[in-house]
Amino acid sequence: MPARLRALVTVVCTAVLGALLLPAGTAHATSRTVQGGRLDWGVKSSFQSYVTGPIAHGGYSLTGGAGTVGSSQFRFPSATGSYDGDTGRLGASFTGGVRFVGHRASDGGYQLDLTLSRPTVRISGTTGTLYLDVTGKAKGTGAVTASPQVPFASLSLRGIDMRGAGGEVVLNNVPATLTAQGATSFAGYYTAGTALDPVSLAVDVEPAGSPSPTPSKTAEHKKPAAPGALVDGAVDWGVRRTFREYVTGDIAQGAWKLTDGARDGGALFRFTDGQGTYAKGELTARFRGALRFTGKHGLDLRFSAVQVAVHDGKGTLYADVTTADATRRKVPLVTFTAKDFTPVKGLAELTEAPAKLTAEGAEAFGGMYRPGTAMDPVSLAVALDAKAELPALPDPGHITATPSSPTPAAAAPARTKAATADDGTPVLPLTLGAAAGALLLAAAGVYALRRHRARRAADDN
Repeated sequence: MPARLRALVTVVCTAVLGALLLPAGTAHATSRTVQGGRLDWGVKSSFQSYVTGPIAHGGYSLTGGAGTVGSSQFRFPSATGSYDGDTGRLGASFTGGVRFVGHRASDGGYQLDLTLSRPTVRISGTTGTLYLDVTGKAKGTGAVTASPQVPFASLSLRGIDMRGAGGEVVLNNVPATLTAQGATSFAGYYTAGTALDPVSLAVDVEPAGSPSPTPSKTAEHKKPAAPGALVDGAVDWGVRRTFREYVTGDIAQGAWKLTDGARDGGALFRFTDGQGTYAKGELTARFRGALRFTGKHGLDLRFSAVQVAVHDGKGTLYADVTTADATRRKVPLVTFTAKDFTPVKGLAELTEAPAKLTAEGAEAFGGMYRPGTAMDPVSLAVALDAKAELPALPDPGHITATPSSPTPAAAAPARTKAATADDGTPVLPLTLGAAAGALLLAAAGVYALRRHRARRAADDN
């Protein structure tokens, strides 16, 4: 290549590289922490129907802070991990698990016994993988296997640009397909390539170098109390999953609001700052926080001044109930089992104790449910020692709207589907590449024109 053309090409390439290498102040942070968020997934709706149906006669239970949301989805909270805004790489791990059982055997066990827990999502480009801890019995032999972080499902993000998200990364209804490893760990119920329920997630992203979030108040931050007096306490209750769905659904089209210290755990609500007394399994405690449900057709129901009493292995949850007409004080809403409510290292707790609606509670709900109806379980923890620490509240992330069923697939918030080519290739490099090509063509044209003029001058001479 002639020297003049080489020089011109060098100038053009330098200009293009300068455009690509943006100043540090305008580039996205390459190391950002994921802290808080949730993953919603139903595993496979037909599998749920099979487990709970007339063939398997089984059911499912939740552990580790997992809950239910929507009509057939499980919510796994407390996301941790990292996100790279430049490349769109995401790695997020969640807590909680779901155990499916069915086909009860004569010995009291179950032929079908499968636990899926600790989901982790890793995304790079337009593909991703959902990993799970899987414990289950092999179909036919009954052999029990426990496998950590199995690449259970492949995720397709075609048409979604993961780059450039702001304070939250949101993905809705991402298609999921069972992998070969997932099929093996799924006890042989499905083959590789089977479509699973889509995956939705929303995680909070913090800038690199930002200060750690202020830790929630635990018992160790409080002063020691008199013998028998509580140092701290919390009670977790989701009311009832179907009631939450009714509130936010097409009929009521409503919402809920937490005030006065109540906190949202995604699929449950926490009432905080427990005060009261405990002795030999007997508890009398009151908690801070108010929860109000509102919606169409006259829906206006508020719970406040929550109290819990435990006596002789049985617990009762009370609350002041306010409707549009009146306020009733200390209404016994639900009763729950409270066996083995003894302290360990200064902490007495119950986890997901089954709860049933009382007659007074049924009246509080306007007759929507009958007395004895199963409500969401109650979790209770009271600290008797200043060094005891309450269980962490499941962290669903910053929910900008009342949670509801996932919406159709959409891109991460900072970009739209239109910002990505059909094959998932980012538009920005293509645009710059086209510009560079145009400049190079122009440079070649200038050089060719100069050669043509030089030849004409030589001919004229």
